[in-house]
Amino acid sequence: MAGQAEEGPLLVIDGDSFAHRAYHAVPKSIQRAGGKAGNAILGFSNYVLRLYEAEKPRAVFVGWDKLSEPNWRAGELDGYQGGREMDDAIVEQLDVLPEFIASFGFGYGKGEAMEADDWIASAASAEEKRGGTALVASGDRDSFQLASGSVTILHPIKGGEMARIGPVEVMERYGVRPEQVPDFIALRGDPSDKIPGAKGIGAVTAASLLKRYATLEEMLADGKFESQADDLRLYKRIATMVRDLKLPAIKSTAPDWASGAALARKWELNGLADRLEKLAAG
Repeated sequence: MAGQAEEGPLLVIDGDSFAHRAYHAVPKSIQRAGGKAGNAILGFSNYVLRLYEAEKPRAVFVGWDKLSEPNWRAGELDGYQGGREMDDAIVEQLDVLPEFIASFGFGYGKGEAMEADDWIASAASAEEKRGGTALVASGDRDSFQLASGSVTILHPIKGGEMARIGPVEVMERYGVRPEQVPDFIALRGDPSDKIPGAKGIGAVTAASLLKRYATLEEMLADGKFESQADDLRLYKRIATMVRDLKLPAIKSTAPDWASGAALARKWELNGLADRLEKLAAG
């Protein structure tokens, strides 16, 4: 596939992850038309533009949570992500950010009881299947399960830098292979998502067990965690990203910065509109 090899990677972005980062990093005094908040939109746009310039992708796809409906994980695990509270200002911006992304000609996935995780995993997996490479930009370490020879995770660290995470880096950080990350999360738990994990098992012990056993299922077959087996299977399912969602074709295309500039101007985010107009002019 010589033609595909010459293309840039598919850039897949965890929209909610970076929108939340932007909301807390950019002054809340920034507003758009109608006195509505604009800081997350501005900050998210800055992330996208920086990533686009640095990585020269063939196309961009963004995954989003749909906050107005329960996702499938919340339906299976009581208390999943419980206790999370968001300001109205970030929720309202999350509602309109997909429209802004679409104005650039970028693809996105949202809804159908799926999380942003599932949309980005499906896009990265589809790109692997077509023989391409993908860069997954996410601040969520759950995404480390996607790392492979053709999928690299761009994980934000201090100072706006991005760590590049492949299979070697996953092993260095967690002591497990990427495909073992859901097993690892099931055993260790995940406080941010309210996944309890196995009783008394932390990260070190979880990694040690996964050196001895390739999977959680092998541990259970060997008689370990017998009283917790059903719960641990559920936790692993919750921690596993869905990779086979039906997506629209993601075609290689140049961004429509002018269309994005027009929407930014309509929203009275004039500095952002100026920047996008310069990009459109080349």
